[in-house]
Amino acid sequence: MTYKRVLLKLSGEALMGDKPYGIDPAIVQSIAEDVERVIANKVQLAIVVGGGNIFRGLKGSADGMDRATADYVGMLATVMNAISLQDGLERVGVETRVQTAIEMQEIAEPYIRRRAMRHLEKGRVVVFGGGCGNPFFTTDTTAALRAAEINAEVVMKATKVDGVYDRDPNKFKEAKKYYSLTYQQVLSDEIAVMDSTAIALCKDNNIPIMVFDIFKKGNISRAVAGESIGSLIS
Repeated sequence: MTYKRVLLKLSGEALMGDKPYGIDPAIVQSIAEDVERVIANKVQLAIVVGGGNIFRGLKGSADGMDRATADYVGMLATVMNAISLQDGLERVGVETRVQTAIEMQEIAEPYIRRRAMRHLEKGRVVVFGGGCGNPFFTTDTTAALRAAEINAEVVMKATKVDGVYDRDPNKFKEAKKYYSLTYQQVLSDEIAVMDSTAIALCKDNNIPIMVFDIFKKGNISRAVAGESIGSLIS
């Protein structure tokens, strides 16, 4: 089963690759080429991008910064990632629009739901930057919110691991992988996939979440084609 309209959630760390900070152009290139294959198959794709590779609001607030201020700085970091991603996508011939929850009209469109949906219908990729425009909400919650707003069939969370585990597989060799699990399981067992607000929002709107490894080339197009390459929360 190939999905028709998909919301892809990219963490800031995914864009960082093996670098300690910032954006790895090779990773952006690889994601762009994969997205190009998806668009060629007439799938409508929107992307929500995080900012953890540049600045993380929670980390800033833990270091003594005002939480709301730290979150606003984090939102600006997501816009930097969104514009970098737009550049990578347009270099491989994918028409892309960046929409931000905080207005910055010289570099991006403001987020307007109907306009975003029109772009998708015309075969353009829409990258949502600036989080949801409010502090105290993660970009995972933004992904769930935008998915519900644009009527996406699935949220695809691209991570560094190939699915959901009961503990960190990079630290524990005996970590058990879940191939499918329910929203309730994630919430009650406090499995660290997305924050509880994002999970609850997907649960209320019946939007499945697919978690997969972004670093394996071709995984985005495989996930969109409905292949079981990671974990499915539904």
